[in-house]
Amino acid sequence: MSIQISFRKGLPYKTALRCLSSTANIKPVDLASTTYENSNLGATKAPFVIAHGLFGSKSNWASLCKHYSQKIGKVIALDLRNHGESVHANEHTYYHLVEDVRHFLLKNGIDKIRLMGHSMGGRCAMLFALTYPEMLEKLIIVDISPSTASPQLIELPKMINAMQSVIMPENVSLTKARAIVDQQLAKTFSSKDVRSFILTNLIAKKNSYKWRLNVPVLEQSFNNIATFPELNSATYNGATLFIGGGISDFLPKSDFPKIQKLFPKAELKYIEGAGHWVHAEKPNEFLKLTLDFLNKP
Repeated sequence: MSIQISFRKGLPYKTALRCLSSTANIKPVDLASTTYENSNLGATKAPFVIAHGLFGSKSNWASLCKHYSQKIGKVIALDLRNHGESVHANEHTYYHLVEDVRHFLLKNGIDKIRLMGHSMGGRCAMLFALTYPEMLEKLIIVDISPSTASPQLIELPKMINAMQSVIMPENVSLTKARAIVDQQLAKTFSSKDVRSFILTNLIAKKNSYKWRLNVPVLEQSFNNIATFPELNSATYNGATLFIGGGISDFLPKSDFPKIQKLFPKAELKYIEGAGHWVHAEKPNEFLKLTLDFLNKP
């Protein structure tokens, strides 16, 4: 499913999109966050804000955030709605994610940021840049395209269904609970890495366990997550870097002409040997590439 947007002649894109948000009665939610700072660097540059991907959380970025804060100053990792420690809500579209991020920034008195997003968070970051370009200094998109949808996305409903069908253990340690749930997930997914990533969302609930993700809403919202809104007329003219995993199919090189229509100053670079979770698989290479871009005048 894709979203078609048409504008009245002469109405600027940004104004039209904000009108759309208003007519859709989007109510933003409060986002959980973790801030990393290096007092020696001061606060001379815009904060670097990071948005995780589907099934992820701000904690996935903790190690990289510590490195970033030592080099570039203030770093803020967000939990998007229905993920991590953030609010669960019945709606989950990229428009809602964008308004949540803007609400967070306004609430915290932040008027300009450098923004990076991975996968679902990358599409949120793209739409944020196209909607509120005046709030951005630089943009980094990690292994996701505004155009092509990876064939791997077909696996996501299976993953969500598998999570929904898990029988949660009771009165056991977290280590034992993860082993029990992992055994159930293995019936659907042979990849230990995929199962380990899902299991980071298993948390204790009294004598039992639960998913900290809002799994039912993510299941209902799959089509919203799997496609990027079709925009008739929009560009972000700021510095932009797209980073793809060399062995991932989420950001094909053939999409670059389409990317440049939305982001005319975009660069496209790949990290060889990395898959979709490029930042976790090749952290040193990823750090160098992103820091070089962020430090570029």
